[in-house]
Amino acid sequence: MKTLILFSSRDGQTREIASYLASELKELGIWADVANLHRTEEPDWDSYDRVVIGASIRYGHYHSAFLEFVKKHASRLNSMPSAFYSVNLVARKPEKRTPQTNSYVRKFLLRSPWRPDRIAVIAGALLYPRYRWYDRMMIKLIMKMSGGETDTNKEVIYTDWDQVARFAREVAQLAPNPLVK
Repeated sequence: MKTLILFSSRDGQTREIASYLASELKELGIWADVANLHRTEEPDWDSYDRVVIGASIRYGHYHSAFLEFVKKHASRLNSMPSAFYSVNLVARKPEKRTPQTNSYVRKFLLRSPWRPDRIAVIAGALLYPRYRWYDRMMIKLIMKMSGGETDTNKEVIYTDWDQVARFAREVAQLAPNPLVK
């Protein structure tokens, strides 16, 4: 069995999570290819038994390329076992780590033609020193308003790697629908 893991990342944490998922799946005997959704050509869908897509939030929105990809490939995504993980800083709060309690994921699922079989909401990373000045100041303001870290000299990884490992086990359980091909 082989899994395609696509990611849409702005600062790299969604990519890190994709790589971690792939390594966890490998431990379970499942091979995975990891690819940047922004740089990949048309996937060779027939080479994969399942697909996982991860996307990050910036200023309350997913990247437009991710949304366009999902819209373009919704039929294919819905015809095979699939999973979605959203990476955002709101999920640094444990009560905001479910599709029901995370407003970004709820809004995406309401508007999306894709119906993933598994969904995870994963906390990202706050990498102040790596941001451009404008982004650093805007994110600091957002964090101040939401009770988060505001020291712009800090880098904080909020990702719960145990949660990512549990999600990998859920992905591993996804089985192809024998009636769909």
